[in-house]
Amino acid sequence: MVSFRFPFSFPQPGNQPNVISKAATTSRSHSFSAVACSVAAGAATFAAISYSKNSRGGEPSVVENALNSLLSGRSSLPWASLALADGPASVVESKTGESFPCVISGSRKLLGIGLRRKSLLGLKSIDVYAFGVYTDKDEVRISLGDKSGKLSAAELKQELLEADISLTVRLQIVYGKLSIRSVRNAFEDSVGSRLQKFGGTDNKELLQRFTSQFKDEYKIPRGSVIELSRERGHVLRTTIEGKDVGSIESKALCRSILDLYIGEEPFDKQAKEEIENNLASFLQK
Repeated sequence: MVSFRFPFSFPQPGNQPNVISKAATTSRSHSFSAVACSVAAGAATFAAISYSKNSRGGEPSVVENALNSLLSGRSSLPWASLALADGPASVVESKTGESFPCVISGSRKLLGIGLRRKSLLGLKSIDVYAFGVYTDKDEVRISLGDKSGKLSAAELKQELLEADISLTVRLQIVYGKLSIRSVRNAFEDSVGSRLQKFGGTDNKELLQRFTSQFKDEYKIPRGSVIELSRERGHVLRTTIEGKDVGSIESKALCRSILDLYIGEEPFDKQAKEEIENNLASFLQK
């Protein structure tokens, strides 16, 4: 269990404008993130196809006129303006107001979002950071496509954990007074216990190589971003606020990190279920 050694609390932010907000209910829609992230791209694709089909002679189509108007800054179609000018939508973690991009690193798409909470003395739960899990849809289809319809959503997720498929867990800090030392100590506990499970008992050096990346010089105020990415070849790459702080080739380390968020005992069980279902939907489209 992760141990954050500090007392803290903070007010919850209000709703953010111009993003697609996640429903603030106790039961998340399992496919919401994937649907929200594809709305804008789908609209743009429809517009582009219509433009192509209707611009091969004859009078300009309604869509062609709309596109011409949009490009000249005179669009009267709000959806086209949103889809083509603003790019992909974001998804908001409802409890914290943290907004997650639908696509990062060019091709990694959002599978689901969740929240890391920490209980203090069993009296109250503190929101520490929100997180989003991303993967490359093409890599998923290539590696797991033949298993679609044969395995359950949970079994497909298990295959994803073991496969050599690019994955990123994006942490967005919620608590403004969180120190990098606290993050380092937390990973020593949580990743350390999982390394014993997946890599045997002699992993102290591997754990130290990972946690030493979180140096005291790094400041992580509210809104800071830490990304833990499994690259091809089972290389764990860590970035803090966009700065690459280290890469370690280790399947056991990659597996241990991912287990925190989508394993059997994840930080957010509801998020894990959402990710499992969205992963299955990747293979059905």
